[in-house]
Amino acid sequence: MELKTKVTATDNKQELIITREFDLPLALLFTAYITPEIIEEWMGTKVLKLENEKHGSYHFETTDPKGNKFGLNGVIHEFIPNQKITRTFEMANTSMGVQLEFLEFESLTEDTSKLTMHIIYRSAAQRDQYLQIGMAKGMNMAHNRLQNVVSKLK
Repeated sequence: MELKTKVTATDNKQELIITREFDLPLALLFTAYITPEIIEEWMGTKVLKLENEKHGSYHFETTDPKGNKFGLNGVIHEFIPNQKITRTFEMANTSMGVQLEFLEFESLTEDTSKLTMHIIYRSAAQRDQYLQIGMAKGMNMAHNRLQNVVSKLK
């Protein structure tokens, strides 16, 4: 079955382009990325801190199937409501390294929108590490949950 979230990885490049169209108005899609209670529901993670502003930061905590807890955190460098979030992302206590994420939100119609994520890694090898752990499938599952959770808010 084809994934709705498309992940494009060009050989020997240290970046990914991820796109997903949602059956959600732009404002609701953006809300799903900035509202702690909604993030917790679709990401399955606890939001410990979320400062939606330039030079703000965030800290999430998640638990893997074995019960191990780990943090996800970063700094928000650009925040333009309903348009763009530029941030760093790091999985604490792993060898995965920090990545730079450019999230762009676009209205397609009154009831549909698109998310484009441009993610830059320190190296192509680091990017490949994310792909090997099933990042594309995991992101598709998370985006499916986002669609389901936020559709109830319409």
